[in-house]
Amino acid sequence: MAQTAAKIELFDPASDEALLLKEHRLTEASRIAEALLFAASEPLDEDEIARRLPDGVKVTDVLHQLRSDYAGRGVNLARAGRKWFFRTAPDLSYVLAREEVEPKKLSRAAMETLAIIAYHQPTTRAEIEELRGVAISKGTIDVLLETGWVRLRGRRKAPGRPITYGTTDQFLMHFGLEQIGDLPGLDDLKRDGLFDGRLPKDFRVPAPSDDPELREDEEPLDEDAEPLEMEFSLSEEEAEEGPPEVEPEFD
Repeated sequence: MAQTAAKIELFDPASDEALLLKEHRLTEASRIAEALLFAASEPLDEDEIARRLPDGVKVTDVLHQLRSDYAGRGVNLARAGRKWFFRTAPDLSYVLAREEVEPKKLSRAAMETLAIIAYHQPTTRAEIEELRGVAISKGTIDVLLETGWVRLRGRRKAPGRPITYGTTDQFLMHFGLEQIGDLPGLDDLKRDGLFDGRLPKDFRVPAPSDDPELREDEEPLDEDAEPLEMEFSLSEEEAEEGPPEVEPEFD
C-alpha cells in the first residue's frame, strides 16, 4: 500500500516573519540615526547614537546602511574615527564656494542703541540719547540701518518732526525671535544676571511692539526723507567691511 508523501515546506513562515521584523527595526533605527545626525551641531560618537537606537540593533549596521543610502546624494554621511556626521558631497564643493567678507563687530554704543529701539519703538534719536544719557556718535544709527535691523518708521508730530525708528523682520530672524514680544522681560534679564544690585522702585521693562501701523503721534515719512544721522556717511573702509556680526543674546 502506497504511503502518503510528507508535506515539504519550502519557506518557513516563522523565519520570514523574523526577517521582516529585523528589516523593519533596521529601517526604524536608520531613521532615528538620520534625525540625530541632522540635528547635531557637531559629529556624534557611535556610542551616543547607539544609546538612542532600539535594543538588538547594531549601530555599525545602521550607520553603514545609512552611509550607503546617502552615497550618491548631494549630502554624504562621513566618519572621522568613531564620530559620524553629514557633509556636502566632495564633488559639489565648487557649487558652495563663495567669498566671505570678515564681519565687523558691533560697538557697545550701537548695541545699546539697538536695544533701546527694539524695546521703545517707535523712538527718535533725541529719545535714545535721553535714555542712554549720552549723545549718539556719528554713524551709530547708520550702521544699524546698514545691517537691515532698523528701519525708518515715520516722523514724530513734534517740533522739528524728528524721524522715528523701529526694528525689522531681519532683526527678528537674526536674533531667533518669532515676534518682538519674545524679547526678554525683566524677570528673564534678572535670571540671566544682567541686572545687579537694587533697581528703582518704579523700574520696568517696556512691552515692545513693532506694529507697522503709524501711531497717533506719528506721521508718514516724506518721499525724500533721510535721517539726520545719514549726513555722516560711512567711510570707504567701513563700507567694504560689510555689516557687523553680533551673536544672538536673546533667549
